[in-house]
Amino acid sequence: MSRIERKKPELLAPAGDMEKLRMAVLYGADAVYLAGTSFGMRAFAGNFTPEALREAVRFAHAHGVRVHVTVNTMPRGDELKALPEHLENLNAAGVDALIVADLGVFTMAGKYAPRCERHISTQQSIANSACAQAWYDLGATRVVLARELSLDEIRTIRAQVSPELQLETFVHGAMCVSYSGRCLLSNYMTGRDSNRGECAQPCRYQYALMEEKRPGEYFPVFEDEKGTYIMNSRDMCMIDHLDDVCDAGIDCVKLEGRAKSEYYAAIVTGAYRHGIDAAWKGEVLDSAWRDEVEHVSHRHYATGFYYGAPGQFTDDARYLREWQVVAVVEDCDADGNATLSLRNKFAAGDAVEVVGPDCRPFSMTVPPLFVDGAAQAEVRTPKTVFQMKMPRPVPPMSFVRHKVELSGL
Repeated sequence: MSRIERKKPELLAPAGDMEKLRMAVLYGADAVYLAGTSFGMRAFAGNFTPEALREAVRFAHAHGVRVHVTVNTMPRGDELKALPEHLENLNAAGVDALIVADLGVFTMAGKYAPRCERHISTQQSIANSACAQAWYDLGATRVVLARELSLDEIRTIRAQVSPELQLETFVHGAMCVSYSGRCLLSNYMTGRDSNRGECAQPCRYQYALMEEKRPGEYFPVFEDEKGTYIMNSRDMCMIDHLDDVCDAGIDCVKLEGRAKSEYYAAIVTGAYRHGIDAAWKGEVLDSAWRDEVEHVSHRHYATGFYYGAPGQFTDDARYLREWQVVAVVEDCDADGNATLSLRNKFAAGDAVEVVGPDCRPFSMTVPPLFVDGAAQAEVRTPKTVFQMKMPRPVPPMSFVRHKVELSGL
């Protein structure tokens, strides 16, 4: 096997809509991935019209950030006629790379979007060097490896494939109970096909038992005294192990979450930006940035399959939601005079935290609030614009949040 070169990986962040894209870019992404209104695997994300996609590319490129577009469904025959125009539009918009899963789409992308790199989606479940090399030989620039691989397996692939082939792996976010997301459960139960971007996530439902002739009588399903967790799936979090990722020669690390909030896109991107930079320099990550991944809604974390099978978390099937965004900073001058937009009820005297693009989180007590120059004890109406004094200047797109007891689901 050839020697593995240590690399500083590209940070690829999710951008479900334009606001999430702005957050990912401003909080430190090297590249973003998104979808048009068709042929993408996240039908319920905001996604991008052709006009919005051109705007997204302009904004990202102005900040030195690449744009990758998913074209990773497996189209039916009657859908192919719309694909050439879609690919030509992506090519003309200046998209940097297309993420594809279907061999026919891959071939058509080479013809109709020749300026775009072709990356092979994790939907292809690439788990060995022969498969990865075959895609490179066909013209792929990058492969997104199956999430079920260990770091040792990734190192083997890295050593056995062409050095020019880029390897991308997921390092954070939700994990599917099925192999590489190839699940039929949603389609069978709800008619929404997960392999066409419409997953209803029935693996996360709370189930009860009902006998055929006794409708309406529900009996609880218990595996043990804690309940049932047969389809529980932890969330992946590799922020503590990014030095190992660099050592494995991985070219790009990917954050899951196109269907999640703009707050999630910002906070997780910012945390991993600092994590990658610290790992590359051989420094210990500041605990404040490590703690940021605990500030978003998530299931209990594990390291995926990187160090072996993660196993199930058997205490509960809940999300951890302990922080709530109350406002977003629209503008702030050098003296800390800030204009904010309300997200949730906000009152003078509240204990809050502030975090922003490359702005280390800090705590503060909310000072008097002003709406159109009039002092207010609290602000309740979402999107209300108000003013307050910050203890220090903060960048636009900073979040103000407070801790709440919202664990549940």
